[in-house]
Amino acid sequence: MANTNRNYKDSVFSLLFNDPQALRELYSALEEVPLPPDAKITVNTLSDALFMGQLNDLSFMVDKRLIILVEHQSTINPNMALRLLLYIARVYEKEIADRKIYTVKKIALPRPEFFVLYNGTADYPDEAVIRLSDSFVDTSALGLPQSDAPTLELAARVININQGRNEAKVRRCKLLSEYSAFIAKVRELMQQGADREEAMKQAIKYCREHDILKEFLEKHSTEVFNMVLTGWDFDVAKQVWYEDGREQGIEQVALNALSKGMSMELVQQITGLPLEAITELSRGI
Repeated sequence: MANTNRNYKDSVFSLLFNDPQALRELYSALEEVPLPPDAKITVNTLSDALFMGQLNDLSFMVDKRLIILVEHQSTINPNMALRLLLYIARVYEKEIADRKIYTVKKIALPRPEFFVLYNGTADYPDEAVIRLSDSFVDTSALGLPQSDAPTLELAARVININQGRNEAKVRRCKLLSEYSAFIAKVRELMQQGADREEAMKQAIKYCREHDILKEFLEKHSTEVFNMVLTGWDFDVAKQVWYEDGREQGIEQVALNALSKGMSMELVQQITGLPLEAITELSRGI
């Protein structure tokens, strides 16, 4: 089965913020508290940790004390906390390197924080929290004592960055504000009747003329065009697969997706089938 990871393309968001100073400004805006100017920012996004055909958008460390993971999403994935858990485990694994975890000396770990920045079209509050514990199955039928707090938890803050939402936060980061304006312009042009390609071209031209991500777009306009178009084509494809599922059965959709080389995790997100069922289907390919 083909490896979809080889077809990985970066996202506009991660390309835009893949710089220590940009990350400093972004984090300070999200927390609405400035980082100390001497706090060293280190980008540590893992190049070999792929989820659903895409890298985690951003992973960076502040003075080896704080790890921040940031995901940018146009749709809210209820499994995001699980994805971030798997990713932070890989980051920690890389961070401790060959240090022996069975030593009697405690290994100091950087404290993690998790953010999901949402700019989809579906209505969503200014801010919400996705918790790993929301996915835990109910064990009350086993007659076991129920703990108020789960023994394992991960909480990701979801922040709506669409224009007109969380304006105080967004205004604190010039790049984030201009990124939201760029995406809003593309959508405005599409609502006016332009197809996606034409809307992208016009939005890039408009933003360059109005000093919105001007320097970035002058340098990366072709990449931006391809990245956004590819991302939106993927969203449309998911909807088509969903509609096909009504007619031919969700398992057939899963088989078709697996035969095209899509990862099991991505097929699970598209179809909603249990991973065990998808694994079984993959054996017949």
